[in-house]
Amino acid sequence: MTENIIEVRDLVKHYPVTRGVVFKKTVGHVKAVDGVSFELKAGETLGVVGESGCGKSTLARVLMNLEAPTAGQVLYKGQDISKLRGGALRRLRRQIQLVMQDPYTSLNPRMTVGDLIGEPFEIHPDVAPRGSRRAKVQELLDLVGLNPEHINRYPHQFSGGQRQRIGIARALALRPEVIVCDEPVSALDVSIQAQVMNLLEKLQAEFGLSYVFIAHDLSVVRHLSDRVAVMYLGKMVEIGTEDEIYERPTHPYTQALLSAVPVPDPTLRDNKAIIRLTGDVPSPISPPSGCRFRTRCWKAQDVCAQEVPLLEIRRGSDHPSACHFAEQREIVPTHEV
Repeated sequence: MTENIIEVRDLVKHYPVTRGVVFKKTVGHVKAVDGVSFELKAGETLGVVGESGCGKSTLARVLMNLEAPTAGQVLYKGQDISKLRGGALRRLRRQIQLVMQDPYTSLNPRMTVGDLIGEPFEIHPDVAPRGSRRAKVQELLDLVGLNPEHINRYPHQFSGGQRQRIGIARALALRPEVIVCDEPVSALDVSIQAQVMNLLEKLQAEFGLSYVFIAHDLSVVRHLSDRVAVMYLGKMVEIGTEDEIYERPTHPYTQALLSAVPVPDPTLRDNKAIIRLTGDVPSPISPPSGCRFRTRCWKAQDVCAQEVPLLEIRRGSDHPSACHFAEQREIVPTHEV
């Protein structure tokens, strides 16, 4: 059995909502992440999908220890990362790196590519002696498919796809074990998305990397992920292997997301049932009682408002789902909502 490199246990991240200018009073909390648990194995890719505002990016920041959790734990090889300080935290930074969403704003326009990729060596000088850093940066540029001779160029001299490759090279500089990819291809053209995804896949095979790959596009996640977790309004509602989620989804929200994925074959497209969800996503400040998806779900009954469904394997299913009525195994229902 492959060991877990990251374990997330009942993770909660709430942000206070305050009122007043001088004497600020907390009047509520934005429940961005609310009781999320999962494991990431060494060499595995876990895709995390969901609509905008469901808590994916907050989850990424807590995994990076850029935000302290309100409750729960993030364990890296059994060690609670939120309790690390000083040198121990600095050593952790080498092992978990981040590829950001927007390659146009994540790179300092006043720094050359060599300085951007070499900056981790300034923070961790023991990784590469000063005299060898230029060669290391050129090696990283070559590794991600860029010309090593362009080391003195600035970000504005590169295309969007090339800039994201620079971001990936920077994340690889310290040879991490885990890379958190926060929607790394959402700002790129479709053809460039495929190139970046293929690069990530190649690097994973070469260095044994583990990825947490965050996206809102299920078709993108499927290409790279071993397992997929679906989030809705701060909670994980379904998690399983790529086949389990895409071929045998059991949660109504997952089925709705999959029904919205474009089908290039016109024959299949004409026969595809589409689920049109009614209503808006509820506010994370005051989410619905019980199941958070119940206000938009066609299966909702009284129990859905009274009991929070646990993320567990249910009758008629082969993977965990947080739905009281998750027995159904069809890819998409045959009716519209």
